[in-house]
Amino acid sequence: MKTLSLSEELSSTSYPGRGIILGKSVCGKFAIAAYFIMGRSENSRNRVFVQDGDGIRTQAFDPSKMSDPSLIIYAPVRVLKEVTIVTNGDQTDTVYDEMSKGKTFEESLRGREFEPDAPNFTPRISGAMQIKEGAYNFALSILKSDNGNPQSCNRFTYKYSNPQNGKARFIHTYMGDGNPLPSFEGEPALLDAPFKDIDQWTDGIWAALNKDNKVSLWTRWIEISSGKFESRIVNKNK
Repeated sequence: MKTLSLSEELSSTSYPGRGIILGKSVCGKFAIAAYFIMGRSENSRNRVFVQDGDGIRTQAFDPSKMSDPSLIIYAPVRVLKEVTIVTNGDQTDTVYDEMSKGKTFEESLRGREFEPDAPNFTPRISGAMQIKEGAYNFALSILKSDNGNPQSCNRFTYKYSNPQNGKARFIHTYMGDGNPLPSFEGEPALLDAPFKDIDQWTDGIWAALNKDNKVSLWTRWIEISSGKFESRIVNKNK
């Protein structure tokens, strides 16, 4: 698979929707993560990320303008012991609860499908990063309609053991703008991640996203040897 430029891939479409990027720092010492949301409607754009314990949640920037919270207010990031869970919806809670019972990441999503937002049927994308005893691996999942048919759900899970230094995998909800919005296709993209620290990583991702449609970004670097982490939140609404 060809390694793509992170900035070029993120800026290649005006509306990739919501996206998860997971990988390893170029120095090999850190597990690196990012989650971003974008919006076209006033309701979607009226959001910010706020810290919630070791994770984050979405929140209305102006509560008086919030028309429908059902698919846009949720906890994108939660931490379960050595596992950091990142998703684009309330399946974060499903993964957390089911993995707490001993299920695998893939098993925890078997009771979920794509979002019920016809005609888009937005895919549910999810990620899980595990750091245990100095070892790091991660997985990405997408649940999507079968080419727009809501009667069928296609399920794909991608697992990465001992990921390469300076590389990341990118999965997002839409292939680009459209009506209806076309669902993500193919394997998560392999991106070059030559960033020296979390601030370079954060700034690089935020700068590459479409200035009109980007809403919020969360990033995290986790030290693989200790599990200690640093996080950043960037909100367009201030």
